[in-house]
Amino acid sequence: MAPTGNKNIQSKLVLLGDMGTGKTSLALRFVKGQFHDFEESTIGAAFFTQVLSLNEATIKFDIWDTAGQERYHSLAPMYYRGAAAAVIVYDITNADSFERAKKWVQQLQRHGNSNMIVALVANKADLSSDRTVENEEGEHYARENGLLFFETSAKTAQNVNELFYEIAKSLAKAVHIRQAGMKLQSRSADQRRGLFCCSG
Repeated sequence: MAPTGNKNIQSKLVLLGDMGTGKTSLALRFVKGQFHDFEESTIGAAFFTQVLSLNEATIKFDIWDTAGQERYHSLAPMYYRGAAAAVIVYDITNADSFERAKKWVQQLQRHGNSNMIVALVANKADLSSDRTVENEEGEHYARENGLLFFETSAKTAQNVNELFYEIAKSLAKAVHIRQAGMKLQSRSADQRRGLFCCSG
């Protein structure tokens, strides 16, 4: 049972990464517990929601699954604007997708929300015999850049739930810290809203 005073937190989460890295498959595995061997390419962005209950909060994820094709990259800032979390996905059998993932990290560091929780995800762990990106490379890069790191397989469900639970825990912690430090400000903001809310 949820403890009393359990907070409800609604968080926008954006999935970024090259086409074919398995972003949609990760979202489907997490939201519906499904995996399809052949997933249509996402056009623009697809949208999923999922709720996770932790001891300290209930997190409702609004998941934006973005298209990986080059022609949609210019739209990405629109998708990650206002996002509380980002999952950047690469395919362990495709070194180019890892280089592209690094570019996404740099883009978020430059233009994203500075409090955003960012996870780097090495997907397709079930294809480790075809691996071209070693686990240590991804882990090292994530550590250097302050990112969460998971090696996942949407096909076998390896680490998929763990990834989203870890993000949820980080979000709950961040909200708790912000609220602890913002009590006075938020009260004055409410008062200001009260002044303008109902005139006329």
